[in-house]
Formats: sequence, structure tokens, C-alpha cells
Amino acid sequence: MTTKRGWYSTAAAAVAVLLAAAPSRLSSQQTEAVRIGENDLGGVVTGTNGPEAGVWVIAETTELPTKFAKIVVTDDRGRYVMPDLPKANYTVWVRGYGLVDSAKVQTAPGKTVNLTAIAAPNATSAAQYYPAVYWYSMLKIPDKSQFSGPQRDENMPENLTSQAQSVNIVKTTNCMACHALGTIGTRTIPKELGHFNSSAEAWGRCGSSPDKR
Repeated sequence: MTTKRGWYSTAAAAVAVLLAAAPSRLSSQQTEAVRIGENDLGGVVTGTNGPEAGVWVIAETTELPTKFAKIVVTDDRGRYVMPDLPKANYTVWVRGYGLVDSAKVQTAPGKTVNLTAIAAPNATSAAQYYPAVYWYSMLKIPDKSQFSGPQRDENMPENLTSQAQSVNIVKTTNCMACHALGTIGTRTIPKELGHFNSSAEAWGRCGSSPDKR
């Protein structure tokens, strides 16, 4: 007959065994091998704190008639599968928010490629890898009051009379039609152009100032 005290001791021992085994099972799940076919690439991306979820894995090759790249995102265990790749040799690496590009690995379809994510040393370094749309989303749209009425901005072009008109010009009928806004070429000023007191002054030098449109 098991006494109450004996039952508690047995239960406590069982819990201790489960807790001790949990980390190893979790580790096994996190690093579970990814199944791939002969035309696929797959593996696990890890960082300093374990599996990296939600980062991009990029595979690129120049061995096909045109340059080819495929991008997938890791799951919550850091796993990725890149299916149905044309036969070629690929350069594979990791990119993501808060990271710098990882070391590039040379490989071919049908292989498991585990990758290591590299944390950016600072926010400035990390931001250099953010997609153009991230920078584009930071574009400041002037307040409605700056287009008309007593608070109209004296530097606002005469032909701009509403915020909606300005947004249309930037996003649809003008700026985006010619410029890939958000790319490094539109958010940095080459030193070869000289010194400018503001980005607006630099854009004016390029002949692309919004004020001249």
C-alpha cells in the first residue's frame, strides 16, 4: 500500500525526471532535421540565443540563363525549406531585422545547409539591410494644414494645394514612376556631389527636388 507521503515522493520524483528531460526534448525538436528532396535546400538557422524564427534565407545563382534568386522565411523553430530549385550551384545566406548578412555558403540542391545568423553590432548597421519599403514607409507626409489656409507652408509649391494631391504625386503619378524610393540611392547622397546643408538642397543639385516638379 502506498502511503500519502510515499505518493508525494513518487510524484515529485516523476516531475523531476520530466523537467530534466524537457530541455533535451525541446532541443531535439528545435534542431529536428528538415526533410528535403533532390531539388530542394533546407536546414536550420540558429543565432546566439538558439533558433532564429522569421528571418530570410536567400539562395542566389548566376549559372542560369538569367540571374536567379529565391527567398524563404524560417519557421518558429528556425527551420526552412527552399523547394524546386533549378539545377545550379547556389550562394546561400541569412538576412533579417536586427542582423547583418551571414557568411555566404556555396551549395547545390539536395543538400542540408544549416546557417548561423549574425546579430548586428548596432542599430545603424542593422538598418542598412532593411528593405526599401521600410525606408519608404518612413517618408514624412506634410500635414493637411501646410497645403492651404493660414498655416500653409511658404515653401510649398504653388501647384500643390492638398495633402491628397501630394500623396498622389509621390506614390502614383510622379516620384515613384521614376525613382525607386527607399533604395540606398534615394536615401543617401554620394560624397562626389559635394557638401549640402540639407537633403533637400542635395536633391535640388540632382535636378530632382520635389519643389521643382
